[in-house]
Amino acid sequence: MPSEWKNDFVFTSESVSEGHPDKVCDRISDAIVDAFLTEDPTSRVAVETLCTTNFVVLAGEVRGPESLGHDRLRQIARQAIKEIGYEQHGFHWKDAEITSHVHSQSSDIALGVDASGNKDEGAGDQGIMFGFACRETDVLMPAPIYYSHSILKSLAEARHSGAEPHLGPDAKSQVSLRYVNGKPVGATAIVVSSQHSHQVSVDEVREIVRPHVINTLPEGWMCPEENFYVNPTGRFVIGGPDGDAGLTGRKIIVDTYGGAAPHGGGAFSGKDPTKVDRSAAYAARYLAKNVVAAELAERCTIQLSYAIGVSHPLSVYVDLHGTGQVDEEKLSQVLRELMDLSPRGMREHMQLNRPIYARTAAYGHFGRTPEPDGGFSWERTDLVDGLKSAF
Repeated sequence: MPSEWKNDFVFTSESVSEGHPDKVCDRISDAIVDAFLTEDPTSRVAVETLCTTNFVVLAGEVRGPESLGHDRLRQIARQAIKEIGYEQHGFHWKDAEITSHVHSQSSDIALGVDASGNKDEGAGDQGIMFGFACRETDVLMPAPIYYSHSILKSLAEARHSGAEPHLGPDAKSQVSLRYVNGKPVGATAIVVSSQHSHQVSVDEVREIVRPHVINTLPEGWMCPEENFYVNPTGRFVIGGPDGDAGLTGRKIIVDTYGGAAPHGGGAFSGKDPTKVDRSAAYAARYLAKNVVAAELAERCTIQLSYAIGVSHPLSVYVDLHGTGQVDEEKLSQVLRELMDLSPRGMREHMQLNRPIYARTAAYGHFGRTPEPDGGFSWERTDLVDGLKSAF
């Protein structure tokens, strides 16, 4: 986001659907994480996926039950593709060739990460992770990415239910919002590209998409008709991995804040929660959301940093963007007191050793509703009372 929030400006974020080639890979990788955590919550998983025309490659390293061998991993991948809805000539859950090159985790990495003697569990890698929250939406997310996700979720629900049988799994959206005095007031342009059957025209697709956009945006926010672009290149019948190769972890801005906040660079999907790329990014969002929910600031960015094999964070940086009601340095210390930010502490506090990850692989990891089985636990606001008491 622009540093001067009081100015008027236009900001844009994009989203991609569960059928986008990169998201197909994220979904497969996270389905494998869930399978390992279901059988052994202490499993270690780092699995990448590549997909192209009727071909999927699994690679990475794991430590967990031997029952999850190559055959089982291929079955998991096939089921994930089926659930997304790919039954096309160029990419079909039943016909795609799937190869697995997943192997055991490096013993050197395990030595540095595992707890032993008086040594607590260390971070699975070095890195920096960011969390962000703001008051632009009820879920305390930036509005452009929130509405970009919401449009595609609405289209996907209609496709899965059979209400829109001509839509395909692959889709993208992009929402440009005008800000006045730092607050979003309406859309200036909206782009939606959706794969479709050969039986409908571009104009028909436009009218299929339109109500999903209008019903998603706040009343009066729809962009001018000349700036409403649906399948601007025309026909979009061939899509998904048949139209473009996909890889795990290539949509990290879509997964987080749509460019409205910094990103540390690490992807989430395919990684168990000992990997701080995932768990610390979730923790940073959790802390930032609770700060804003406690009305200590209108906006909050938090950065955490880690070293491989070291259990405690090297730094906890807080930026309230000039909107804070409290001292940022004191807030940083209070956050450390309210939550153990070691890999073990974050995992236990948010109960991350559960099979809750396949559902995160599309439509964003943040701004979602906490679920009864612990899914999206990092979206809870249960630190609000503690934060208010501290100040």
